[in-house]
Amino acid sequence: MNKLKVVVFLPAYNEEEAIGAVIEKVPRHFDEQVTVEVLIINDGSTDRTVEVAKQAGADHIVHMDKNSGLGAAVRRGLKESVALGADIAVMIDADGEYPAWQIPELILPIRNGEADYTMGSRFLGTIDGMKVHRRTGNYCFTLLQSILLRRWIYDGQSGMRAFSREVMEEAEIIHDYNYAQVVTLNIVRKGFRMMEVPIDYQVRTTGQSFIKFKSYMMNVIPAIYKEMKRPVKNLKADSIHPNKKSENKRFLPNNH
Repeated sequence: MNKLKVVVFLPAYNEEEAIGAVIEKVPRHFDEQVTVEVLIINDGSTDRTVEVAKQAGADHIVHMDKNSGLGAAVRRGLKESVALGADIAVMIDADGEYPAWQIPELILPIRNGEADYTMGSRFLGTIDGMKVHRRTGNYCFTLLQSILLRRWIYDGQSGMRAFSREVMEEAEIIHDYNYAQVVTLNIVRKGFRMMEVPIDYQVRTTGQSFIKFKSYMMNVIPAIYKEMKRPVKNLKADSIHPNKKSENKRFLPNNH
């Protein structure tokens, strides 16, 4: 039996202080039927991000010609994961806020055939230490996504997600600045099954977030509008996933 191949990709822009620890915490040997490789999408870093990533054990590093934005980096990560032959791709931020050690939990619903796309949910897990303005912004954008998709979402801004092979191939990210909202809207509108998995949030201790409220609003709102106006073909008919096309399940591992 061929082993399941998981590619964990990290979009990274000037994350030399955090990326090494994230890579080292990626579980490599949690299941003898699974192989794990780490892919770095270097989005034009000007610091020691690449050097630190290599020292920490990254298996693959691809370089963007210039700093192109998180949306562009995630798009490239999905493309490269397909090229590497991944059965499942996991995206995790390189800033250390997300629990790399929970990757086995994140991919379990996809492995079990219960979901095509999963998001690590801080609001189903823990959000201790999250600043009020970030929490409020997350609530607002997640509520907007829930309204547009007519299903409840708990953490639409999560920086930790997993994609089945088919979702990797079909997901479209139409905006270079950010990906969080548009990719979920695109994937769910195409009929793929989404689940949220509780994760433990960690307060960022190094570096600085790229997000500025004004620019975020000016970029993300038009991107959401553009995505929702685009015609999208539903790729998952009821005959393929009976009674599951419109479900948004919560996946609760046994230790939660």
